[in-house]
Amino acid sequence: MNVDAYLSRIGLNERPPATLAGLTTLHRAHLFAIPYENFDVQLGNPVTTEIAAIYDKIVMRKRGGWCYEMNGILGWALGELGFNVTRATGAVMRSMNGDTYAGNHLVLRVELPEGLYLADVGFGDGPIDPIAIRVGAIESHGFPYSLARADGAWWRLTNHPKGGAPNFDFNLARADEEQLARMCHLLQTWEQSNFVLNAVAQRYTKDGLVILRGRTLRHLRPASLDDRLIKDADDLVATLKKDFALDLPQAATLWP
Repeated sequence: MNVDAYLSRIGLNERPPATLAGLTTLHRAHLFAIPYENFDVQLGNPVTTEIAAIYDKIVMRKRGGWCYEMNGILGWALGELGFNVTRATGAVMRSMNGDTYAGNHLVLRVELPEGLYLADVGFGDGPIDPIAIRVGAIESHGFPYSLARADGAWWRLTNHPKGGAPNFDFNLARADEEQLARMCHLLQTWEQSNFVLNAVAQRYTKDGLVILRGRTLRHLRPASLDDRLIKDADDLVATLKKDFALDLPQAATLWP
């Protein structure tokens, strides 16, 4: 595991400094280069929270991943580069489903001289930038978000209006790694899991996002969106390669 190989994977030739500018550079480069995707879950390939396996998948095999993988590899890289980073607990849709959803999302707490920041490259359509952990409105890549206190130790990030999940909660305490591993297993095996029911890929572009959900390919920009239906298995494989840099011919087996 070599942090310079990860940096090359996201298009960076030099090690960024452990500053807010360096964190922002890493955060944006990761989201432009690596797609959020759940095709291993769709194909029945086990997904883990273990960093060595994630490194092999994302860096060596040039795949994407979901939150445990995307934030897992970024958190590891930040530590290698000298950042003060902590893996913290997220909970997508906790606003509706309560604490049973705690750990269904992994986020990163980064301590900088400027204060505490949330780094999250694993929400799919969340902010492209790290965000200061303070109450208020946020604009990132032209999309509006907001951060507010929830209840107890929890904070709530509200997604932009055209986003997928409307919000997620997080707290700043160090995550329970056993809880993360349990939820990672549940989300890829429970028959009602959204990750089992839906194929998803998302990637940032220069002017917005490109999003695949099932058969629908969406190009989303702050002021517009365009949808089209994937027409067949060959179109699916070609779209994954063209729009998400995923060379996945085996995705054709999912078409039926």
